[in-house]
Amino acid sequence: MSISHAPPPPDAAESDIPDSRGLDLQPLLPRTARRARVPRWLRRTTGPVLLLALWQLLSTTGVLTSDVLASPGRIAEVGRELIADGSLTSAMGTSLQRVALGLLFGTLIGTGLALFSGLFRVGEDLVDAPVQMLRTVPFVGLIPLFIIWFGIGETPKVAIITLGVTFPLYLNVYAGIRGVDAQLVEAGESLGLSRWGLVRHVVLPGALPGALTGLRYSLGIAWLALVFAEQVNADSGIGFLMVQARDFLRTDVIVVCLIVYAFLGLFADFVVRSLERVLLQWRPTFTGR
Repeated sequence: MSISHAPPPPDAAESDIPDSRGLDLQPLLPRTARRARVPRWLRRTTGPVLLLALWQLLSTTGVLTSDVLASPGRIAEVGRELIADGSLTSAMGTSLQRVALGLLFGTLIGTGLALFSGLFRVGEDLVDAPVQMLRTVPFVGLIPLFIIWFGIGETPKVAIITLGVTFPLYLNVYAGIRGVDAQLVEAGESLGLSRWGLVRHVVLPGALPGALTGLRYSLGIAWLALVFAEQVNADSGIGFLMVQARDFLRTDVIVVCLIVYAFLGLFADFVVRSLERVLLQWRPTFTGR
């Protein structure tokens, strides 16, 4: 016995297809397309804005008193006053000069030692062990010794920053050189590259990501070292403003100086990340989802 099925009505096939004019395409959109509706800059600024709002609320309600932590409004007013009288801009110029000199000397020393130790076995035998011992010594603890050696001028301040920058760069550049794939080196040798050609076209490009990571880390250490350096017998700089504010219990000035430190460090990190995008275009990386 056969069972016959009645054919569907002519309009059934068309009725099962939803009308494109009334179709909600939101569930069908990719996740990145849905997320793109909220600008990324807005998402990144939401957290700091909420934190400032909470801070202002606590200050307004009296939970945070002015002698403990000044309100954001008061800090903004003090910042305008320091900019207007030129004291903040002058201090920023002095601090930037110290960081630039310390970063320059630290980059030259750290990169030079890493190249000598990473490219040559005799360099590793001579350099790596002393550097590993010295990097475990807190550079802040060397401040009294630097004052004895170099006096109380600019030299000990730059020396502290240089010491703080040297070791992170050395470690990352050395690890980048020794982390180059040996098969790439063998391929370069099979193509007839000389030793200098291998270093230039294989080893150094392979170590560049680690070097830039070390540079970012060194910049953070440089600003940390500057904070300590400028609070020891300093007569100018952002740290000097903080010392004066501490003596007069001016929490608003202290917070202004800390914000300046933070934004200078953020700007320096932005510069290095921009260098990474330019110099590492050949290396595709995961950017998050």
